[in-house]
Amino acid sequence: MAGGDDGMVLGAVLAGGGSRRFGSDKAMALLHGKSLLAHALEAIGRHAQAVVVCGRTEAGFTCLADRPEPDLGPLGGLNAALYHAAAHGFAGVLCTGCDMPVFPDALAQALIGDGPAIVEDQYLMGYWPASLASLLDAHLAEHQDRSVRGWLAVAQPRVVPAPELPNINTQEDLRRLEESGDGRGLK
Repeated sequence: MAGGDDGMVLGAVLAGGGSRRFGSDKAMALLHGKSLLAHALEAIGRHAQAVVVCGRTEAGFTCLADRPEPDLGPLGGLNAALYHAAAHGFAGVLCTGCDMPVFPDALAQALIGDGPAIVEDQYLMGYWPASLASLLDAHLAEHQDRSVRGWLAVAQPRVVPAPELPNINTQEDLRRLEESGDGRGLK
């Protein structure tokens, strides 16, 4: 587990999306016999002292509703995770989307550190200090732009180069990954 000099890390899987491009509940889609959500939880869990699921209910896990209200997209889930982290003594939140079934050790080490950090072109994979909870809350209250890019302009995270990682947005992406045999650490 990660944590290093920055204290305890809370892992958060953002799983509240509508799966519009995918066409069905993407978090529950199977890859190598396990749901994408299960892959993401396992992958991020290796780098955190505790893990939460944001935006949906999943038995056996601490589940957080979007904050400050439902249906805010990824930022509502991240905001909930930041408040949970701050309330429970975590230094920050390492997050990923439910469609990101791999989280390499080197990537977690590159993200966790001083200040916020995101993966280039994979903005839902990142590290956010718990101290940013009130800033994100204010951003959501004051701005109609609920996009991740709008938040990035405010938070100004470090950008970590992106390793090649599977990202499943469509049924075709999932089929290609399943057929490729390229597990990239998937079990």
